[in-house]
Amino acid sequence: MINDMNGKTYEDRLRCLRLWTLEERMNRQNLIYVFKMYTWFSNISLHKLFILDTNSNGTKGSYMQTG
Repeated sequence: MINDMNGKTYEDRLRCLRLWTLEERMNRQNLIYVFKMYTWFSNISLHKLFILDTNSNGTKGSYMQTG
């Protein structure tokens, strides 16, 4: 066990240990997985989860989430 952690809040413990919150870790994991799908390192195709936005409102081939 790490000394001097008793009585500290979750946020204080994360700050002292220089760790990310669970939400930040989950977001990072999601971004890494989307990158793997984009670069074909995943069995799941990016095109099964996203569709190409063909709307010509100034975006350059951005993807929209389908579900």
